[in-house]
Amino acid sequence: MKQSNKQINLKLDEHLYNKLKEFAKDEGKSIQYVLTESLVAMMAKNQKPENRKGKFTFIDLFAGIGGMRIAFNRQGGVCVFSSEWDKYAQKTYFDNFDVLPQGDITKIDANEVPDHDILVAGFPCQPFSIAGVSKKNSLGRATGFQDKTQGTLFFDVCRILEAKRPKAFLLENVKNLKSHDHGNTWRVIQESLNQLDYEIFPQIIDGQGFVPQHRERIFIVGFDRKRYGNFYDFQFDLEDQKPKKKPVLRDILETEVDEKYTLSDKLWSYLQNYAAKHKAKGNGFGYGMPDFDGVTRTLSARYYKDGSEILINQGAGKNPRRLTPRECARLQGYPDDFKITVSDTRAYKQFGNSVVVPLVTAIAGKIIEKVEELDKKAEGGENSNGTHKL
Repeated sequence: MKQSNKQINLKLDEHLYNKLKEFAKDEGKSIQYVLTESLVAMMAKNQKPENRKGKFTFIDLFAGIGGMRIAFNRQGGVCVFSSEWDKYAQKTYFDNFDVLPQGDITKIDANEVPDHDILVAGFPCQPFSIAGVSKKNSLGRATGFQDKTQGTLFFDVCRILEAKRPKAFLLENVKNLKSHDHGNTWRVIQESLNQLDYEIFPQIIDGQGFVPQHRERIFIVGFDRKRYGNFYDFQFDLEDQKPKKKPVLRDILETEVDEKYTLSDKLWSYLQNYAAKHKAKGNGFGYGMPDFDGVTRTLSARYYKDGSEILINQGAGKNPRRLTPRECARLQGYPDDFKITVSDTRAYKQFGNSVVVPLVTAIAGKIIEKVEELDKKAEGGENSNGTHKL
């Protein structure tokens, strides 16, 4: 259910109004948005987290609508900082957590980020520029991870890791991160994290088993070598974390659905013709209509366009329909009390860009277990290879 908007009257003197108007124009935003953003930021700044005595602290970078936050909260963590540039995602985040994430991460001073135990980031995959070190040296420019990742948002993760040195981190990205740019992107990521002295453990994991959706993503877990050394292993081992009964499509469907989600005759005809054309060519392109006792294809941010990757069969004589935003939320493992306060189009984009919450919750649990194990050894004066510190 969407929240209704309330209207207030606000009187400003002419000088202040003109300043506000000028500021909004420079920011490329409406006056209403600037005022709302300012009020939310002021309230969020003065609001204290409900539980400061959590098992650990974490920060939520490229936070989206908070899927990673929910996961780490469930494992006893307290989020002490969040960042997300998209204003619609910021709204959803605030409406659910009463915290307004800071904006553009490239403008955030790493030293002003609070100390934390774990860094969490679903960073975007952007092209990485890999120029020869010798050439950079001749130009008097920086080398190492800062040079190789300059201009990408992954660099912002690196500079926060360097400045704050959390015990561990979890990074999430698309499955093909390793093959992006012929493997160069992955090589730079590995080199960068290695130069920062973090031991990394990557794994591609499918979300099905936690939710009724085939969704493969790469998860990169890292631990601080300066603190723990590197004579240890980390295993995801998530099978025992999955529900005993495998989730299927019918589990997430609503009982009553508005007719507006049913495809029009024109769109349904187009999708059928499109699928038939590509099938004739031997291609696998086309719409997806999963079995009610099966799993869906991967929900994408483009779902709002036609819903073609996941259509729901409504029986003979009726066109199929899209998933509702609430069903998309369930497909990603969000609880039903998660508030959806944006338009359907925005909601589809947000859930399509999000993570499988129960899967990340399980990974978070494994990370915490390993951190506690390594902390115990460190406190006992023992390195991770079993030898005692001098």
